[in-house]
Amino acid sequence: MSDAAQKRPVTLVITHTFNGLHWFFDHAETITERNIERVKALGGGIAVQHRMAFQGEYFVDRYGADAVKQTPPVAKMLSMEVPVGLGTDATRVASYNPWTALYWLVSGRTVGGLKMYDDDNRLPREVALELWSAGSAWFSSEQGKKGRIQAGQLADLVVLSQDYFSVEEEAIKGIESVMTLVDGKVVYAAGHFSPLAPPPIPVVPEWSPVVKVPGHYRPAPPAARAGMQARVHQCCGSCHVHGHQHEIARRAGIPVSDDNAFWGALGCSCFSF
Repeated sequence: MSDAAQKRPVTLVITHTFNGLHWFFDHAETITERNIERVKALGGGIAVQHRMAFQGEYFVDRYGADAVKQTPPVAKMLSMEVPVGLGTDATRVASYNPWTALYWLVSGRTVGGLKMYDDDNRLPREVALELWSAGSAWFSSEQGKKGRIQAGQLADLVVLSQDYFSVEEEAIKGIESVMTLVDGKVVYAAGHFSPLAPPPIPVVPEWSPVVKVPGHYRPAPPAARAGMQARVHQCCGSCHVHGHQHEIARRAGIPVSDDNAFWGALGCSCFSF
């Protein structure tokens, strides 16, 4: 083969779908409308993760505020009837916390508060939630088996700390489970449900930061709400929930709905000291 032939670009043309195989692209932040059409024509889907919730500011710095408005164009994907599932980049960009991802698509903002999307690329809360549940079921070929409250489908259940459909938009990313049931069994419980909690599972590896700082990040509550005053001693600083009693807080349980506990409903900064 001549050098010229070896350097000639190769174009791969796919003319048939994959016999019902559910294939998909991940992320697709910069996918064009033409390529959304191609995905649809070939029977594919698009799995959206919330990387832009963490990297939106960097994207704007590099490409500009106009370019970020459709990264990814989720509303356009849905209007073109392409299967779309919502998830996270768990273990890479972020944890598996679904509420950060839901907040991102509903608000159109990064976790830092930057507004990226206009209203035409933001999703109603019920649509965003459906992408997480029934939408994502398509990608594992489990549509009709999970994702909806319906007879015959899997019925795992969570009791939430707040009502996703009615809380202020900013509060969505702070929602937590206070009780989780899988296969009819309680696998996690906190706050008032703590007596139902199963024995804790050891964290592996033992040096994981989760051993010392369990759970997802929570902002510290306003000092005015806590109503505590710092006492003079030699620690680094005061926690808004426990004052300077850090060691007592560290040794407490983890009931997330108890404002007076270490990981109270509004959080605690004891771990910082």
